[in-house]
Amino acid sequence: MISKVIASQKISEVKELLNKYQKIVIVTHVSPDGDAIGSSLGLYHYLCELGHDVNVIVPNSFPEFLKWMPGSSEIFEYEKYPEFAQKLLNDAELIFCLDFNIPKRAYLMGPAIEAAKGKKVLVDHHPDPSDFCDVTISYPEISSTSELIFRLICRMGDFEVMSYDSATCIYTGMMTDTGAFTYNSNNAEIYYIIGELLKKGINKDQIYSNVYHNYSEDRYRLMGYTLQEKMKIYPEYHTSLIWLTNEEQMRYNVQKGDTEGFANLPLNIKDVFFSVFIREDNDFIKISFRSQGDFPSNKFAAQCYNGGGHLNASGGEFKGTMEEAIAIFEKGLVEFSDLLKNNKKKTK
Repeated sequence: MISKVIASQKISEVKELLNKYQKIVIVTHVSPDGDAIGSSLGLYHYLCELGHDVNVIVPNSFPEFLKWMPGSSEIFEYEKYPEFAQKLLNDAELIFCLDFNIPKRAYLMGPAIEAAKGKKVLVDHHPDPSDFCDVTISYPEISSTSELIFRLICRMGDFEVMSYDSATCIYTGMMTDTGAFTYNSNNAEIYYIIGELLKKGINKDQIYSNVYHNYSEDRYRLMGYTLQEKMKIYPEYHTSLIWLTNEEQMRYNVQKGDTEGFANLPLNIKDVFFSVFIREDNDFIKISFRSQGDFPSNKFAAQCYNGGGHLNASGGEFKGTMEEAIAIFEKGLVEFSDLLKNNKKKTK
């Protein structure tokens, strides 16, 4: 058995909404990752089993290494089909907002979500959710939104309804949001849930291979270039920085998801426990933060780039030049120097 994390009142409210409404849309954040797609498709298959009319809309494209997932071909991209996606949102009686805590995380789709007339349910594990949904299920202590979807389905008494496809997607989201259960995954209940998903027939070894053995040659050549030419170590702060410009990414034919996991790479270096990856995007600079021990990467992200996230994994965005973004990062290292030094003592 697993603990009843989600409040009983929230379960009742979701049940009532599902009993009342048929036309449902599931949405998630910009540049969807494994947890965003896994939780969305996990919920999608479950709701389809219940007989609902369900659509999944993402703000923009998602990585190729996630497109093997059952149901992925049914996902609509708002960026590609804005008018059709807008109509789906306008017609929806119920909207599930998954894996984001504020509307702006859905980028161009955010205002459309807020303006939609349908009832809204938030299911998320990021801190400090804004009050834009009718029902908010937010538990930052849970490893992934996909885990919350599993818990939600079970608390509604529908584990038997959960299909193989739903279980496969939920496991994929849990796996990717914990680095294949290498961080943020010390809760024993996670492994109980994995056992329950295995009862549905999922092939966890094949899922791992589908995700992590499915990268392009260009990705690995870019990775080599990045580590050789674009990684700087700040030994006094036990910190690493890697950065990539648009030109460099174009040189290696970067596709969506090709830089996934780059922020984690320097954490394999002895005495480095804070890693920052700064990458130029189309109209802004994206910053990813990863840390080990007690160093609050989310506080660094919030203070320096108005970002946020989890203790050991967070992100932010910056409007400006690469040089300006790096200067802010280096200024932040000085401001957080005491925490960085104290963290080193705790991790010995």
